[in-house]
Amino acid sequence: MSVVSTDEGVRWSRYVAVGDSFTEGLWDSPDGRAPADPTAPLRGWADVLAARLSARRVAAGGAPLEYANLAIRGRLLRPILRDQVPAALGLEPDLVSLIGGGNDILRPAADVDRLARDLEAAVARLRAAGVDVLLGTGVDTVDSGLLRATRSRVATYNTHIWSIAHRHGAHVLDLWGMRSLRDWRMWADDRIHLTTQGHARVAQAALVALGLPPDEERWDDPLAPQPPTPRLDRLRGDARWAREHVYPWATRRLHGRSSGDTRTPKRPAAAPVTSEEG
Repeated sequence: MSVVSTDEGVRWSRYVAVGDSFTEGLWDSPDGRAPADPTAPLRGWADVLAARLSARRVAAGGAPLEYANLAIRGRLLRPILRDQVPAALGLEPDLVSLIGGGNDILRPAADVDRLARDLEAAVARLRAAGVDVLLGTGVDTVDSGLLRATRSRVATYNTHIWSIAHRHGAHVLDLWGMRSLRDWRMWADDRIHLTTQGHARVAQAALVALGLPPDEERWDDPLAPQPPTPRLDRLRGDARWAREHVYPWATRRLHGRSSGDTRTPKRPAAAPVTSEEG
């Protein structure tokens, strides 16, 4: 694979994204269809990042970036590492984003230290193959109501991620530190997945994590403040969220099912990225 060296450091020629729904791209539908539409095509931050990297390669006189996305919603970390990482290595990438563990941490009995050990073994395997790795922290859930209960587990896992990155020379997408993601307008109705605007902000953060300049100087600026939501409206919103999102999730868990059980990767083969895809 050819390597392009430019002042912006776009040296990767084949990028493979692995992970869960965050990397699959829920709920970023480029054609504007509602997130609940199961047939809606998904884009997401990894797709946007690939398009940005590809555009910079082409501008520097290189070939378009080749890109695959193996992420599947609902996946726990071990299946990601067992199934997706070997498949990614088989595509011979020079850049892999490996972000997972969030679905595990939603479970109160999650063993965060074990998650970190498993993750580090996969990072070491990728780095030994000469692959650059982009990891990602969890988001700060301090403002997230019920999800706030996971905050200490997320923080511990994040600390492991930064240590793993230092030991193995990996890059880190710092979602915990993103100010813009503290605004609920960046999040879909399920309060777990990003909106199109949220995915766009994360793609900019990924460029920064890779040591590249972002497309927008003020990419992480918070949105303009909005009036506080009346208490009754908040309570109604919480009840609707529990009914429409928490209950179905809990029901799937009780029956040992996942939202991604019947799904396959949306982009299983590495193919050139066009400017229209970002």
